[in-house]
Amino acid sequence: MIAHSISVRILDTHLRRLVWSSLLFVLPTGPILSATFYVAPGGDDSSGDGSPAIPWATITHALDSVPDESLILVGPGDYFGRVQLRGEFDVGVTVRSQTPYRARLRYDATVVTCFYGTGIVFEGFDVAHDGPGAGGLVMQVQDLIGDPGGDDTVSRIEIRNNIFHDSYNNDLLKINNGAHDVLVEGNLFYNQQGSDEHIDVNSVVDVTIQDNVFFNDFAGSGRTNSNDTSGYIVVKDSDGASNDILGSDRVTIRRNVFLNWEGSTGSNFILFGEDGQSFYEASNGLVENNLLIGNSSNVMRSAFGVKGCRDIAFRNNTVVGDLPSLAYAMRLNVEGANMPNLNIAFHNNIWSDPTGTMGAEDPTRPNDFSDTPPGETTSFTLDNNLYWNGPTEVPENGVELVNYTEDAGRVVGDPLLPSQAGIVLPRWNPGAGEFAEGSATIRQAFERLVNRYGVPGEGGAALNAADPDNAPDEDILGRPRPGGALPDIGAVEAQAGASSSVSRWILY
Repeated sequence: MIAHSISVRILDTHLRRLVWSSLLFVLPTGPILSATFYVAPGGDDSSGDGSPAIPWATITHALDSVPDESLILVGPGDYFGRVQLRGEFDVGVTVRSQTPYRARLRYDATVVTCFYGTGIVFEGFDVAHDGPGAGGLVMQVQDLIGDPGGDDTVSRIEIRNNIFHDSYNNDLLKINNGAHDVLVEGNLFYNQQGSDEHIDVNSVVDVTIQDNVFFNDFAGSGRTNSNDTSGYIVVKDSDGASNDILGSDRVTIRRNVFLNWEGSTGSNFILFGEDGQSFYEASNGLVENNLLIGNSSNVMRSAFGVKGCRDIAFRNNTVVGDLPSLAYAMRLNVEGANMPNLNIAFHNNIWSDPTGTMGAEDPTRPNDFSDTPPGETTSFTLDNNLYWNGPTEVPENGVELVNYTEDAGRVVGDPLLPSQAGIVLPRWNPGAGEFAEGSATIRQAFERLVNRYGVPGEGGAALNAADPDNAPDEDILGRPRPGGALPDIGAVEAQAGASSSVSRWILY
């Protein structure tokens, strides 16, 4: 009989959704776990029994051995080799780094795979390739249970509070090939490789990406920035009818922070559609309450892009800073066999470049709000957004389909957002046991970025100016927007008080 320690969780599910930002670590909403097992660098899969005294050596073996409703605690140290998140759990199991970010997973190919799993939480790890020459991807979630995308799929996967960094081949995280119901929450991502992404969301259904921090810092990892990486998140469908999903559906990107662009001039922070398919590559997408910071001198294509997709909403986001780009706000276009974009909606967003260089690659180039060729988007909505280009007029171009003057409810004025000067990137420093700006957790780093760079100032044009019918019920920090009063434009509800954030985390 397997020896194990028993720990009873008696927290009410609703209580788990409350936290104070001063707490140092977290327990997410999830199944109430009844049995605890252990993995450690000095463990043994053959002679171990999963107890604290005789732990196992690998996460894969632990998942093959534990019953449903188990917690697998992984001790601090280095683990080299592939981790396979597999096993079908009706209630769910959690695999957690026992000390946040101190269990380091490394491999010279894909470090973590989830091809045959359901009901698994993966939490608290430091995950990266071991160096140059590695095989593709740091983590991949795809459905290989039976026929891809069939009735029995890889699903109910939660990827939470991990540091994903330094891929030397392809994406940091790929979610593809028929996976369903995947949550990516509270992680930190930096440094993919080449023409690939932090997260590639590809031919899937019901994926939510929330409360994460995305940036690049190649020099900080001793790497050369070749300005050739692609977007931070792309949502698309590369494989067409090879599974039962035709176009990624119901992908939500909310309450994230994006900053420090070091990629190519042809890519975006967030992009829907990429492969020139003859069908809509994504449908029913929602992008809300994100903070997109232009603090880098590297030129991007535009903050947001859509190619050959339908029913995509971009609302209550804040795009701020001197964001050198070919178009500041958006690019809506088609490539290859794409159908024209359909029903692309923009509500209650802030586009603010206080330097007056909105959408200019450099001082010699003209400003540019959007790149939106007529005929490549069938229908769009631009309503109740805020536009600010410092001392210069917001750019307008009659050649483009989308101009700020199309917005009948537009607000033109200064949101009084803080300067982006002096940002310290929240890299993890394992020697110090903290992030570079002093945070102990990803959540603390996230809140510092939001509170320092995303809060509209008192008397600014964003306050009490949003359309409540098209605003989310909460802001980027999870705080409710006001009922019975006009909410604020942008990601942060300043009226709620910048220091009173509520998140979905609680100490364990």
